[in-house]
Amino acid sequence: MDFHRSTLVAQAAALASGRITSVQAVTESLDRIDKSQPTLNAFRLVRRDAALAEAAEADRLRAAGTTAPLLGVPVAVKDDVDVTGEPTAFGCAGNFPPATTDSEVVRRLRAAGAVIVGKTNSPELGQWPFTGGTFGHTRNPWDRERTPGGSSGGSSAELVSAALGSDGAGSVRIPASWTNLVGIKPQRGRISSWPEPEAFNGITVIGPLARTVADAALLLDVVSGSHDGDLHRPKPLTVSDAVGRNPGSLRIALSLRKPFIPTPAPLDPEIAAAAYEMAAVLRLLGHRVVVDDPAYGMLLGLNFLPRSLAGVAAWVDRLPDPSLADPRTRANARSGRALAGAPLRAARAAEPRIGRRIGRFFDEYDIVLAPTTATPPPRIEAIDGISNADTDRVITEHCPYTWPWNVLGWPSVNVPAGFTTAGLPIGLQLMGHESSEPLLVSVAAQLENVLQWHRKRPDPWWTQVSETS
Repeated sequence: MDFHRSTLVAQAAALASGRITSVQAVTESLDRIDKSQPTLNAFRLVRRDAALAEAAEADRLRAAGTTAPLLGVPVAVKDDVDVTGEPTAFGCAGNFPPATTDSEVVRRLRAAGAVIVGKTNSPELGQWPFTGGTFGHTRNPWDRERTPGGSSGGSSAELVSAALGSDGAGSVRIPASWTNLVGIKPQRGRISSWPEPEAFNGITVIGPLARTVADAALLLDVVSGSHDGDLHRPKPLTVSDAVGRNPGSLRIALSLRKPFIPTPAPLDPEIAAAAYEMAAVLRLLGHRVVVDDPAYGMLLGLNFLPRSLAGVAAWVDRLPDPSLADPRTRANARSGRALAGAPLRAARAAEPRIGRRIGRFFDEYDIVLAPTTATPPPRIEAIDGISNADTDRVITEHCPYTWPWNVLGWPSVNVPAGFTTAGLPIGLQLMGHESSEPLLVSVAAQLENVLQWHRKRPDPWWTQVSETS
């Protein structure tokens, strides 16, 4: 089998059947990562020695009769979760100490038998939908001059079959959209954020990026579950069994109107066309699709900012040397400290009211279909060396659609929706009410069965060039 180009589900099956050993699979992944680093630059650090030791142990356990869902399968995690023995830099400069314990999500990955080959790149504290900064630009597998998005840009590279990212304003869904992947932002608390009781005041969650719906669902199921210290503990559910399940005829709202943003910009016509084409496919699948928009309102945006910026301030205060942070990060931290008192408390107090108001939209609809981004992926240097205000304008021009579901805490799934005439990936998001992951996954799997997006992969230009990024 072509292990590299196979799915996570297929890789797990190949390892379980003995067609390939974990040492062979992990070595192949590590060699591919090493070859790509000078160009794609997807990884913050690569765990070659540790991963090979873990792979050898996985092979020993399998020979002894042990089974586990991902036993011996190579995966990657974003550099905002703790892996024992490795620093957690989260895109920041400084001398970070190695973690002494695994984050709960990493513990669950290990319990499932996965081998963590490395930690992927992120922009500083995950603030921007561009993966660049201290550790250089991460490049898009589909176009080396374009960003893969962010902040989970490194986790969207074409190097392992599935990886974990985190999503505080679209940071799983945006890179999935711009690299032709499935990306799931789950219900708040579905995946533990421990050792943090919640991440960024509840707006950030961990989620999978993968080539297929089944792969993303499997990874989500493997790492889902709560820690005793978590603030958010939704009722457990599984999503893998929703793949292939008929969801029935659903009421779907096609929403192209942007949520409240201070710097509106037009939706790219090719993305709008892709949305209407996806709506047509959904109708052929038996769903009723009409154009309608949730009533987001200004209050939703005012709720997001205190939570986001106060989260940045809390992270900056923990950095080994905050003076090394980007000037925009330091400015955001100052704003966050000013908002961390009464404004943050007011924002949290308003959450239930906002959820009830927008939740009434789901009295009429089962799912919202919307663009994931307003444009195709921009050039990698689009926010380099510019002011905070200019950075915010660029971000809201390209990525105005995803952040409301972070405030609400509800699930959303990016699904690939074709390509622009220039060959750049387009993504759309399926957005649901509380704990609707199985419903979203069942519809996403229907679409994948028709559109077969996983069969189109980028040409691996990163194996053919050696210049540095």
